[in-house]
Amino acid sequence: MITTTMVLLLVFLGLSIPVGAALGLLGLILDPLYSMLPLTRAIGEVSWSTSNEFLLVAIPLFIMLGEILLRSGLAEKMYGAMSLWLSWLPGGLMHANIGASALFAATSGSSVATAATVGTVAIPQIHKKGYNESLFLGSLAAGGTLGILIPPSINLVIYGVLTNTSVPKLYLAGIIPGLGLAALFMVCIGIACTIKPKWGGEKIRATWGERIASLVHLIPPMGIFLLVVGSIYAGLATPTEAAALGVVGALILAASVKRLTFPMLRDALEGTMKATAMIMLIVIGAAFLNFIMSATGLTTAITNTITGLGVSPGWMLLVLVLFYLVLGCFMETLSMMITTIPIVAPIMIALGYDPIWLGIVIIVLVEAALITPPVGLNLFVVQSLRKAGSMNDVMIGSFPFVIMMMVLIALLAAFPGIALWLPSVFE
Repeated sequence: MITTTMVLLLVFLGLSIPVGAALGLLGLILDPLYSMLPLTRAIGEVSWSTSNEFLLVAIPLFIMLGEILLRSGLAEKMYGAMSLWLSWLPGGLMHANIGASALFAATSGSSVATAATVGTVAIPQIHKKGYNESLFLGSLAAGGTLGILIPPSINLVIYGVLTNTSVPKLYLAGIIPGLGLAALFMVCIGIACTIKPKWGGEKIRATWGERIASLVHLIPPMGIFLLVVGSIYAGLATPTEAAALGVVGALILAASVKRLTFPMLRDALEGTMKATAMIMLIVIGAAFLNFIMSATGLTTAITNTITGLGVSPGWMLLVLVLFYLVLGCFMETLSMMITTIPIVAPIMIALGYDPIWLGIVIIVLVEAALITPPVGLNLFVVQSLRKAGSMNDVMIGSFPFVIMMMVLIALLAAFPGIALWLPSVFE
């Protein structure tokens, strides 16, 4: 049964069938093969109960928040401010790429929106300032991944829904690892540009007066972050309500810079609907497949097989890391999460791992999948922003940052408090 399921799933994905449709189709095939009851008759109930989850309403709201900020023109000024503060480091504007990505990640909750927004502003600087193109592009792709780790994060919401884990605690747990990962990215850039100074491009010189004056452009994204995350921990709003507050704040910011126009709103709403429809198709398809797998005993069989191996928690963590790294090379990240977490999380939690800590580790592994070929989504986003050049440039430039992600996972394994300290403080 397990072999049949894996082979069919790989065949469907290999045929380029949309992931949501592939998951639903696999459930329709497994039902008559392994079930005595017509489980497909429950597809309507499964679809309704899954999409009726209140917490999932946060997804289109966070997508819309990112869409509005993407089209409001605030990113260019934010990037300019970051460049004045960080470009003196070895690597120059590549540090601004990471800093601006971290700041935008704290407002959008989306890796694609983060990479697209910062990349649009930054890429023209590559040849203008003489940077190593591959490493510069890699910093943009890697910086974009911070969008799903630093709260508010759409992926953390989905993990919370799938594992019945507190989203506010997951948001708290993601802050220190998210900032830590941004720091590791900057260390990576600093080391590379210290060894090869020519990679760091032309230095941007700025006075302290110019730097202090530029801080005004960092206030809007920080204001959105405090509005969204602050309202949750002040007890004023649920994550879904906080997302709605963020949209209101983004609309006010867009109006303040005279970008709140009907065409802009139309484009933002269209982008939101497209992204939400794609996500919900995957969610419903995966929910139906998980229902079939549970009803036919496949989930229990997989869990019993793995736990029956007698593997230690440490080795199991290593297997988990390798599993997600390999799977991430062939599967889109959201689909990977929704398909695997209902099976993986119970096994890891049964071995004694904290579900909050596990969520952060899985998100970091999913981040790695965003910048590993051949289907790393951020690689395609950054490549699409270029006027010319090979995808290999982006792939090669991203590789050092994947190593930094593995360093962070090693640190999380050695020091779980990196993720668990803040949630324990606010208990």
